[in-house]
Amino acid sequence: MPESLAQAITRAGSAVDLLRNAQARPTVFPVTPEFSNWRSEQQSWRTSVALLDQSHHMTDLFITGPDALRLLSDVGVNSFAKFQIDQAKQFIAVNHEGYLIGDAILFYLAEQSFDLVGWHMVLDWVQYHGETGDYDVSFERDASSIVREGDPKLYRYELQGPNALALMEKVTSAEVPATRFFGMTTFTIDGVEVRSLRHGMAGQPGFELFGPWADGERVRAALIAAGADLDLVLVGSKAYSSANLESAWVPSPLPAIFSGEGTQAYREWLPVTRTGSLAGSLNSEDIEDYYITPYDIGYGRSVAFDHDFIGRAALERHAAAQTRQKVTLVWNPEDVASAAQSLLEPGLPVKYIDFPKARYGQHQLDRVLVDGRDVGISHDVGYITNEHAFVSLASIDNEYATPGTEVEVIWGEEPNSHKPAVEKHRQVSMRATVQPAPYSAFARENYRKS
Repeated sequence: MPESLAQAITRAGSAVDLLRNAQARPTVFPVTPEFSNWRSEQQSWRTSVALLDQSHHMTDLFITGPDALRLLSDVGVNSFAKFQIDQAKQFIAVNHEGYLIGDAILFYLAEQSFDLVGWHMVLDWVQYHGETGDYDVSFERDASSIVREGDPKLYRYELQGPNALALMEKVTSAEVPATRFFGMTTFTIDGVEVRSLRHGMAGQPGFELFGPWADGERVRAALIAAGADLDLVLVGSKAYSSANLESAWVPSPLPAIFSGEGTQAYREWLPVTRTGSLAGSLNSEDIEDYYITPYDIGYGRSVAFDHDFIGRAALERHAAAQTRQKVTLVWNPEDVASAAQSLLEPGLPVKYIDFPKARYGQHQLDRVLVDGRDVGISHDVGYITNEHAFVSLASIDNEYATPGTEVEVIWGEEPNSHKPAVEKHRQVSMRATVQPAPYSAFARENYRKS
């Protein structure tokens, strides 16, 4: 049997020590890094149309059975009162104390049949409660290509950008039916039936196309051929991994599974291989200092107190006392340049800043300060070519969330941890300015209208 998370914490001495020194590398997207260059590829979803391959880096949890919907309703904070076949939603779960476990996209495929797609954190939580609770439900897990042997069960492609609609009409030889945001429909592409989800990953019009793996190359070839005169750009993993910075989705907050009611049994069930690494300047011995609520990262619109679910009472208390909100922090260009320059000077350099994504652990948590006082947490961080800006997504105290507010982000670890992506470095303060999330005005105003 693989080592459980509970056993690993005992071995390491604490959850914080285990996570801060975990030998897991930062998340890898196992597809071509760049087809041209990540700068041009980032620009494509703003100026033409981007084709992104999502087939390999996410996990699918297929949930079927008479009690599948009841399980999802019992675990998820979302409303399921009007949820129907051919719809999808951002599924969100919290622990018994109302702190975030994680989120994923939930597809309602057919009667008693769902596909929960995304990072494994919330998928594991759902599967655990389904297997240990009183539910007539079954699971089939199709893990990411990093750990799976053989091909995926499904292909999954993303079309993104102002030319996406024209491309879909060309490749299907039909008018695209009006479909609401997060609604699904079916198309025929080169004689193959393709299911589609309507959404906008980087704040631009988009379609997520999926179907059996055996059909994937045929569908991809048809899309590329049809996109030849629509400036279709193939997008690799480097650019794709940074798209969330434009839509302001925080991809991997630390799941609140290391303390609280019912979590000891869960940690005994969960293999330690499904926990990642903790990176950043936030350095507390109390694991709960790393937890966030759904409201801290803008998920309040998805919370519905129209049903009972794990953590409901606690989440109602958080809802009544929301202290933080999600913002974009635009880092000072001179400070970013100075950090890069330290690599070319004698002495101990600043923590290396990678482009376009600078996160060096699965869960990135950096301190945000005003006048030397902690006022929030900076999460995902990287560069947006379309805005010529180096930014991070952050949860900060409401009183400092006004656009234009000046803050500092502490970059680097002290003391340095033993993660593979951490070299010897010195910690520095980066000036930053609070801006809205999403940072792009188009994404803020049009993301859910496309």
